[in-house]
Amino acid sequence: MNVHYFKQEIKKELGEILRYWIRYSPDLLYGGFAGRIDNKNNVYIEEPKGSVLNARILWTFSAAYNATSNPEHLKMADRAYAYINEYFIDKEYDGVYWSVDYKGAPHDTKKQIYAIAFVLYAFCEYYKSTNNEDAKATAIRLYHVIQKYSYDEVTGGYFEAFTRNWQPLEDLRLSAKDANEKKTMNTHLHVLEAFTNLLSIWPSEALAKHQHALVNDFLIHIINLKTGHLDLFFDENWNPKGDTVSFGHDIEASWLLLEAAETLKDEQLISKCRTSAVKMADAVLEGLDTDGGLWYEYEPSEHEMIRQKHWWPQAEAMVGWLNAWQVSKDEKYLKYSLNSWHFIKQHILDKENGEWFWGINDDYSIMKGEDKVGIWKCPYHNSRACLEILKRLMKIS
Repeated sequence: MNVHYFKQEIKKELGEILRYWIRYSPDLLYGGFAGRIDNKNNVYIEEPKGSVLNARILWTFSAAYNATSNPEHLKMADRAYAYINEYFIDKEYDGVYWSVDYKGAPHDTKKQIYAIAFVLYAFCEYYKSTNNEDAKATAIRLYHVIQKYSYDEVTGGYFEAFTRNWQPLEDLRLSAKDANEKKTMNTHLHVLEAFTNLLSIWPSEALAKHQHALVNDFLIHIINLKTGHLDLFFDENWNPKGDTVSFGHDIEASWLLLEAAETLKDEQLISKCRTSAVKMADAVLEGLDTDGGLWYEYEPSEHEMIRQKHWWPQAEAMVGWLNAWQVSKDEKYLKYSLNSWHFIKQHILDKENGEWFWGINDDYSIMKGEDKVGIWKCPYHNSRACLEILKRLMKIS
């Protein structure tokens, strides 16, 4: 497959993803979007609605509209923006609830910085679609909220989570599989992404300073200089906790970090991040299977590969290796990107019911009991990968 056909197939797939979400995800009974839909497209209308899911829907359809000018995409973005504004923004203590119930009442009111960053990120994209000044003002306010409550004035970086009224929280985890630590790679990665988008609509010197520090947090603390992988969990002093390798996050960070540096227009930082992008892409090859798919995680202390292939690392692999090709000019990375798309077509696309499966096991069976739509299953990684690939390939072909 050459670059031209790659571009055409990715454009088609973007349309398929967006049509799925337009058709199945809106909650026409209670407003907003369904909290959960299974692989057979059965809707569980009384499931809680997650802020991350709703923010990612808003970002996806705002970004899609910015690329396509399709009014259906803007209609979906309008729906998501209105629902988040009405139900997820905490009017009393500020910030964003983790989840609301199916009728929109607060469900889990903790303030997870990861979720606040995603709403900030999405509101920036919505502003680009609509010039809605309230959306921009809220995005800026959420940035100040993150800096006020989460920023570590002593060693830098951002603390994970708080109670509704910003008190210390015992359980800081994003999900049950995470370590309960004060700082995580994942939250820092998506604060970084949110700040990149905010800088594109609000070129604040203070924001640029914080973003510069955040990029350096990755280069100094989060990227393991020996392995090229990301360390995932840290105490408040940046001491790593555990040694799990997340191949999907490695390859995702490789291009998001360079994008952040390029937004700052700091040539020295850009150079460092270009070098880092290729080093991280090479490290991820440790998780690449012969079929073009990317294994989920590796546990070095156990010498154990988690032999599943989830949907989102495959999406990130397409972009990360395309980025490595553009940075290095080495054709092998383009081949890896194309092979990743081939694997997705063969094994991850649900050709019967639409969208992407959560993932497959090492015998190519579909992982059971996972959502098509849910707290974590969103139209973000796959649609963003398609949009990013199209943007990059438009410039060279």
